[in-house]
Amino acid sequence: MLKYFVMTVETLVLAAVLTGALRGFIKLIKERFGAYAGGIGAGVGFVAAAVMAFMKNATTKIDTSLWNLRIFTVTIILSLLLIIISIFRKNKVMGAISCVFGGVVAALLIFYALPDVLAYPYIILLTEKSVLSTGFLFKCIGIIFGLILMVVAQMAVHNGMLRLSGWQAYAVTAALLLINAARQFCASLGIMLNKRMLENFDPDTKHSIFELVKFSSNNSNIFVYAAIISALVMPVLLWIKSLRADEPYDNPAQKRKLRKKWRVTRTWANLAIFCLVFGMVTFTTLDAVANREVPLSPVEDAKIENGYVIVPFEQVDDGHLHRFAYVTENDIQIRFIVIKKPNSSAYGIGLDACDVCGETGYFEKDGQVVCKLCDVVMNIQTIGFKGGCNPIVIPYEIRDGQIFVPLDGLTEHEKMFKNNRMRS
Repeated sequence: MLKYFVMTVETLVLAAVLTGALRGFIKLIKERFGAYAGGIGAGVGFVAAAVMAFMKNATTKIDTSLWNLRIFTVTIILSLLLIIISIFRKNKVMGAISCVFGGVVAALLIFYALPDVLAYPYIILLTEKSVLSTGFLFKCIGIIFGLILMVVAQMAVHNGMLRLSGWQAYAVTAALLLINAARQFCASLGIMLNKRMLENFDPDTKHSIFELVKFSSNNSNIFVYAAIISALVMPVLLWIKSLRADEPYDNPAQKRKLRKKWRVTRTWANLAIFCLVFGMVTFTTLDAVANREVPLSPVEDAKIENGYVIVPFEQVDDGHLHRFAYVTENDIQIRFIVIKKPNSSAYGIGLDACDVCGETGYFEKDGQVVCKLCDVVMNIQTIGFKGGCNPIVIPYEIRDGQIFVPLDGLTEHEKMFKNNRMRS
């Protein structure tokens, strides 16, 4: 659950913050028209994202990188135009154009970020047996909590922006747009390098572009941190503004109204601070917890004789997961697991790998067997059968109180374990 919560927040936080800022800023420019433009943009972006999520997972017609390049190009151009045109936002025509551009950029931000999150349940279902399984439900709860946090963050930023002055809102929005444009520009260069669109550039220029792309890719969170810090300027300004508020009033009713106004302002500021700081914590502490390395138990000794790995019953009859391996002539270690099934004399035997997650392996936790990559809990009774995230089935024989696993049944999966080359 935590892993998918973190993934959802990491995917959506920049889009949520920037969409909230844009919607608030363009509503400040033209209250009714800006509200319509922002709302319609967000709605169109959501529908387009749902269609894209379906197309990506149900068809092979979508080249994701090329689509991202198109989205980035249009978003960057419109963002820069919006920053320039908004300087003249008091002009009726320029104000209307700013609102339209802001709505389109908001739609593009959602269109880019949301499809991956909408596709998470489909990806989870590839490794789970049913939408009613505990694993599927808990992971979807993580996604839902992430979505709720991002919706609240977008609302808090939006309502906070409405309470800033025009130039303060412009400065915060422009900073966020520039940060996002820089991030998307670096990502666009990476796509163009991969697609060999820059072959006509001289080697020195290409090398410089490559170094820029490598740096931005290895430090992609810098853009998110910069955006969160820029967005935090908004609640700080609101708090300063509320503390310095000294508006005149003619009667007690007006005084109560002013107090309520600043109380609501501080509430939105506090909510924005909470969401933004929690987003930062998600990127740091929670991400480290969710993606911490789980060490696999060591490979146990087993006799190799007459073309078999031989495992005696007494070595594996304690009901815990046991890991064995065979090293091929190419010095590649092929692992397999054995576990005695509960309330049974049968054994679950299979490769320490699955068709979905590869050779990342399985570990035992609280008496359950868990996939290291996707955290799916195996039904121990089904280990040794095909399907889902179950270990890949391998041939074996039971005789004379021992398990015989043929070496040729292991070596046929040598490519699966190509990264497990033994070092001398």
